[in-house]
Amino acid sequence: MKIFRSDEVLWREEDEPKAQAYEGLSRGEDVADMGTSVLFSDGIMLSLNVLGTEIWKRCDGRSMDEILADLLLQFDVDPDVLREDSLAFLSELQQKGFIRYEE
Repeated sequence: MKIFRSDEVLWREEDEPKAQAYEGLSRGEDVADMGTSVLFSDGIMLSLNVLGTEIWKRCDGRSMDEILADLLLQFDVDPDVLREDSLAFLSELQQKGFIRYEE
């Protein structure tokens, strides 16, 4: 299954918070609560952290396995934890109509 962002969703990355988050990551800090992008659609707004933003950017027709393989190269995280967190995040996005799956 390929994952695609909805064309109805407006989004933008926040450059300064993104730079701060990556700086924090390089120092081993927990930056999970730091918003680096914003999604907006149909009256719903979501603030995404670094991982959420990177998952979102890869919802461009890639499969879940392709997204995870790419993220594992970028983040120092347990693969099982990454898969579980990513599936939960994508499920939330799908429920809100922000992404869709296609064969």
